[in-house]
Order: sequence, then C-alpha cells, then structure tokens
Amino acid sequence: MTQHPDAKVYLIDDDAGVREALAWLLRTRRLLSEGYDSAEAFEAEAAAWRAMPEAPCCVLLDVRMPGMSGLQLFERLLALPWQAAMPVIFLSGHGDVAMAVDAVKRGAFDFCEKPFSDNALVDRVEEALNRSAQVLAQQRVKRELQQRLDGLTERERDVMDLVVAGLPNKLVADQLNISVRTVEVHRSRVFDKMGVKSAVELANVLRGP
Repeated sequence: MTQHPDAKVYLIDDDAGVREALAWLLRTRRLLSEGYDSAEAFEAEAAAWRAMPEAPCCVLLDVRMPGMSGLQLFERLLALPWQAAMPVIFLSGHGDVAMAVDAVKRGAFDFCEKPFSDNALVDRVEEALNRSAQVLAQQRVKRELQQRLDGLTERERDVMDLVVAGLPNKLVADQLNISVRTVEVHRSRVFDKMGVKSAVELANVLRGP
C-alpha cells in the first residue's frame, strides 16, 4: 500500500470514545487524523470543506448523530466540486446498513459496520487515501494542462487544433490562409509551450489522464 505521510483522515462521530479509539488505531499505521463531534462542526471548521485538499484525505463518518446526520452531511459533500478527492467511509450500526449501502451506490467509498475489524477498517482507509491521491494527481495534471493552453495565442490554438486533427502543414496553411513557414513557426511554438515533441504526443496530452 502506498504511504502518504501528509495524508489526513477526518473522524466525524458524536462519541468521543469512538473518535479516540479511531485516532489511536490510525496512529498505529502512522496516519494523521482530525476529530469532530458533529457534522456541523466539520462543516464549520474543516479546511477540506472550503477548498480542494492539497494532500490525500478521507472521511470516516458516523451515520447517526444528533443534529445533522452523517447521511445529510454526505449529501452536502456530494455537492462539492472536489468531493471525489475526499472519499467517504460510513461507520454504520446494524440498523443503518441499508442506508449505508444506498450511500455507497450514490458515491460513498464504502461502509464499515460496527463493531468493525480494526485491520479491515484501516485497510479501507488506506485504499481511500490512495483513491484521493489519484484524484488529486489527475486534477494537478488538468490544471497544468489548462495553464499551458492559456499560454497559447489565438493563432497558435488554431494551428494546434488542425495539427491534432492530423492535417499536414500545407493543409493547415490553406485552411488558415497563412504560409507554410508561418505554420511551422506556430507549430514549433505550440510544441514548446505544451512540452511535447510530436503531434501524437500533443494529442495524448490533450486527451488527459
């Protein structure tokens, strides 16, 4: 299992004993955690609620809590544009299993029924953190790609689109009513700015992760 030393697990449970036990359990795997005694506290205080996390993270969320329930919080989390980077594992009592299974169908990472196996739970946490790391890496690639695209001039974008479509320089020149030499100059600049050496590599970069 990949180790993420800067990863964080958010523990949301109204039972202080459960939060402490989970925090200790995670420490045995060298995992950092933050505890919250209610969904409202997590929503108000957790940095992950306000911006896309910089490091891998996941949420261990109790289904039943006073005030806002875990399921209600999950519905709010689903509305976040970066929710995929913050997988949710439900902690459910026996009577909550059906609700937890339904939540998994709508995007939760998993659920663990109380009383849970310590090793099995932390294994799933580590898998959720790996999922988070993958999503964050994909987002970084997309941001870098967009920054490169933003650095192209309008004419360079025109040339790039036709090059990626497979047109040779002569046809690109005809389409844009410019000289072949001008196409070659723009094509070279596009390759430099996009960090590629060929049209095939450029097409792969634009296709994304």
